[in-house]
Amino acid sequence: MADQPTPPPPPPPPRPGDSVPDGGLDPSQVFAAPPAAAQGGGAQAGQGTGQDDGTPTKDAGPKPPPVGVTATKEMGYDDEDLKILEQVGTYRFGSITDALSNDKIAIPAHPETDFDVQNFLSLLRGSISLTRDEKWRIIQAIPKLSQFQIDELQKILVDERQKFSELSPKHLLQLMKLEQKHSEDWKDLQSVMVQNASKQEEKSKVDEIRKQLGL
Repeated sequence: MADQPTPPPPPPPPRPGDSVPDGGLDPSQVFAAPPAAAQGGGAQAGQGTGQDDGTPTKDAGPKPPPVGVTATKEMGYDDEDLKILEQVGTYRFGSITDALSNDKIAIPAHPETDFDVQNFLSLLRGSISLTRDEKWRIIQAIPKLSQFQIDELQKILVDERQKFSELSPKHLLQLMKLEQKHSEDWKDLQSVMVQNASKQEEKSKVDEIRKQLGL
């Protein structure tokens, strides 16, 4: 029996700047590889033996104290905790992305779903487990997501933030570096969307001129 030809690999998912079909991106194209959260692992974010994206694992230590509260060994912190808390100063997980905005991030029309768009975007920008491209594709897929999918995605993002916030101070330096990277990615995404909006506006003007000329 002759060997069956190997099927070609699926095309890569679209990236920021690529064209999106009318009506939104198909949800199956959002992730280059299924994330742990999408497979039901979102509730365990930050737990286990480690994560492929470089996010830290959970330990038994207490979570960082609020900014302004001095950590002590009597509170359960060890020397490494105290050293890192001194190094990071007022940083706590979420403080870097919280300082960003959702300006210039355009959400497609979604008449079939009802949710707080700004809160959704804030949760999305604060995720350190989703890549820049995945965040963009999630936004582009919103018109085709059901209310249940939107609600579940928001729950996963809230849970992720909570789990990383509860990691001991030992992880704060690693979290700070990850959050800085994702912060730059979000700013880059804002720039891409501004450029796309400008291109679309220019195309609309050209189309209107052609229509007026009967072309």
